[in-house]
Amino acid sequence: MSELDDLIKDFLDYVEIERNRSHATRSNYFFYLKRFATWANISSPEKITQDLVRKYRLWLNRLKNDKEEFLGKSTQNYHLIALRSFLKYLAKRDVKTLAPDKIELAKMPERQVEFLEGRDLERFLEAPMKGGREDNVISLRDRAILEMLFSTGLRVSELASLKKDQINLSKDEFSVRGKGSKVRVVFISNQAKYWVKKYLEARNDMSPYLFISHDRAAIGREKKKKEEKSLTPRSIQRIVERSAKIAGITKEVTPHTLRHSFATDLLQGGADLRSVQSMLGHSSITTTQIYTHVTDQHLKEVHKAFHDRKRGSK
Repeated sequence: MSELDDLIKDFLDYVEIERNRSHATRSNYFFYLKRFATWANISSPEKITQDLVRKYRLWLNRLKNDKEEFLGKSTQNYHLIALRSFLKYLAKRDVKTLAPDKIELAKMPERQVEFLEGRDLERFLEAPMKGGREDNVISLRDRAILEMLFSTGLRVSELASLKKDQINLSKDEFSVRGKGSKVRVVFISNQAKYWVKKYLEARNDMSPYLFISHDRAAIGREKKKKEEKSLTPRSIQRIVERSAKIAGITKEVTPHTLRHSFATDLLQGGADLRSVQSMLGHSSITTTQIYTHVTDQHLKEVHKAFHDRKRGSK
């Protein structure tokens, strides 16, 4: 192994142990840094220069994935964020290399936030109960999933990993461990509590997970094995997509659309951005600012209602 390889390994250990990041985060850093080291074909961190990084960025911009598609700007930025974090670590250890602030991220186009509201939202939440399946355990599960996503703003991975003992239905809140292993308090609406309770009452299994598969085709030991596991994020995504189709919603709806809907609903109701940041579990207010389209609209309404009223209109 070269000096650079050794330092990358030390950095990954630092990320996992001292920064307390997840194994998934470590794996992502390893992938991005290994790709850089392989492309650069250098053995020493001293050889990481601004010109080398410029050529690397050009290479990333022209790189295609397995589907022959160019890497998106956000994916390219993930590579650069990993490299910059590695350089910050080297600077702390006084290892001679490129200064981390020399790496600038690619400018991202303004994100368009898709969300549901009004009648579309109501039809969507009611979709699992259509077709006279009100007492069907799968329909009850799917309705509870949709209500939980909209009520809590949970990420789909957070929802999928929930266990029954995490949820106390006599309370309006529970704790969840999100990105970066950070624990935050999540609040649950009366509607979500109602449907979760109805779903749990309809179950007759011993699985500790809140949302599980109910595949009638699986029997015996295989069925037991399936029910011990939680639904996967992909399975929840399919439930969301199916419900949107039943509700007649033509635009793409994902679990993250419900997270956006949760945040938008709070802001339209008068919540401040900092509170929404805490409820979403964003580490930076910058991430939450994608919802400024809501606050901007509110400011427009305030301006229209209160500014220069004495002059009237022409």
